[in-house]
This record gives sequence, structure tokens and C-alpha cells, in this order.
Amino acid sequence: MKKLATLFQESYREFYEYAPDGKTIKGVRVRTVTTLGLFGAIAVVLGAFTLVLGDYIKIGFSTIANQFVYYLYGPVVGGLFGGVLDILKYLVKPTGAFFPGWTVSAVAAGVLYGCFLYKRPLSLRRVLAAELTVSVVCNMLLGTLWLTMMYEKGFLALLPMRILKNLIMWPINSMIFYSMAWALEHGGVLKAIRRTV
Repeated sequence: MKKLATLFQESYREFYEYAPDGKTIKGVRVRTVTTLGLFGAIAVVLGAFTLVLGDYIKIGFSTIANQFVYYLYGPVVGGLFGGVLDILKYLVKPTGAFFPGWTVSAVAAGVLYGCFLYKRPLSLRRVLAAELTVSVVCNMLLGTLWLTMMYEKGFLALLPMRILKNLIMWPINSMIFYSMAWALEHGGVLKAIRRTV
């Protein structure tokens, strides 16, 4: 539990520039905000290519950009980024009515991914575990609950197709993120981003 609290504290500290004493906040870290803006823009562009298959199924890859934020900045920054970006993507390209449950899911996904990936060695096993946890908690359970509330359909009627879609996308999303993160990590790009914040 102490490790988890430390993880959240370190992620929170990613937002701020501190005085030499390490306790006094000098201000918001401009480079962190700029990097978040860059990844946010990439996610919005990727979100424009989302395939909408009826009212209940969407397939998109904008979460790949989000995962880099969660990997680099952790659960606190990730949760905030996920929530703000969910609202921003809706404003840029609305698909259906706005429902705050999806924002809750985006925040929860940022926190969960951040807990799995932040300041931990990059491994396919870890990425698969993070993706599966988020798929089950945020997509299958919470997502199906939100659809049930929005469309007044039975939870158990929607759940099978949501499970199938997420099980199909789980290894695909995991491999895409892992391959890109591995290449950027070994190419020194992520190290350069970390060094600038």
C-alpha cells in the first residue's frame, strides 16, 4: 500500500516545478503541460478515425496516445488527462449524447494504466495485464453499465458482445502499444521526453 501511495505522490509531482528545497511549488511544469497537449492532439486526431458499429460498439486507437501519458506520468496525471481528453474529444467530434459516465471511465482507465505502467520496466506481460484490467473494469463492466443507463437495455443483453469486442481488441491494443513503446524507448525518444520534464 505504501508503494501505491508513493506512486501517486510521484505522479502528482510531475505537474509541478519545485524549489530547491523540494517542497515549495514554484509553478506548473510547462514542459509537462506541453507534452500532454501534444499527446492530446494526437489522441484527438486518432479519435477521428474511430469506427462506430451501431450504438453499442466503437473501435478506435486513440487510447494508444493516452497510454504514453499514463506510462510517462502515472495515475494522477493520467486520470486527469483521461478525463479532460474525453470531454475535449466529445467537443471536437460528438458521437451521440454526452454522458458523464464515459468521463468517469476515462479517469479510471488513466489511473489503472498509470498504476501498471508508471516507473515500471516495460514488458509485454505488464502491458497485457494493464490492458486486460482496463478492458474488464472500464470497458466491459462500467461501459456496459453506462450503455444500459443510456439506452435502457438490459446489462446482460449487452455484456456478451462487449466482452467479445474487448477480448478481440485486448491483444491487438497491447501489441500496438508495446511495439511502439519498445521502439521509442530503445530509440531514446521516451528518455528524451522524461529528461525534459
